[in-house]
Amino acid sequence: MLGVIPNFYVTYVAEAAPLSSKQKFQLAWKTTIDPVTFAVTGATAGFEQATDFYSGYGQGAQGYGKRFGASYADTVIGTFIGGAILPSLLKQDPRYFYKGTGTIRSRILYSIATAVICKGDNGRWQANYSNIAGSLAASGIANAYYPASDRGAALTLESALIGIGATGAADFLEEFVVPKLTPNFRRPDPSTP
Repeated sequence: MLGVIPNFYVTYVAEAAPLSSKQKFQLAWKTTIDPVTFAVTGATAGFEQATDFYSGYGQGAQGYGKRFGASYADTVIGTFIGGAILPSLLKQDPRYFYKGTGTIRSRILYSIATAVICKGDNGRWQANYSNIAGSLAASGIANAYYPASDRGAALTLESALIGIGATGAADFLEEFVVPKLTPNFRRPDPSTP
């Protein structure tokens, strides 16, 4: 997208071949070391610093560094658990399958629903256990490094739901915005096998 923003977890081929476990881990690795990931993490930490979110981290450079580290840890853990480990074990495809056809309503519902449904490696749609359990696991692990005042079941559940919702929002953008910003994007021909 614009030659700058990564677009690793999307395919424009409706019947794309399933990814091997190695490819799932490669996607996760590329995502976590991409400069845009660091920029988004920095912006997230900056917003949290400005609003004094996770106040136990304090303010100043040290507080920002702690927020940055926690946000990046969230990204790495969530990406590897929900995008590589669980999809490999559960034989699920972590990619968003661009629809591009149908009514706007059907495309909106499809894009949002992919936060909780996905294609299996067998090509069939199924519950997206990888994303759901990955968000829960990453949120649970975050209890180890978030300030004591912000730990607990409430943080875990809230963070997991935000993670699942963020997947739906990102997939919505993949369906409607990203193709408009991608140079040389060609809408897939649904009649081509």
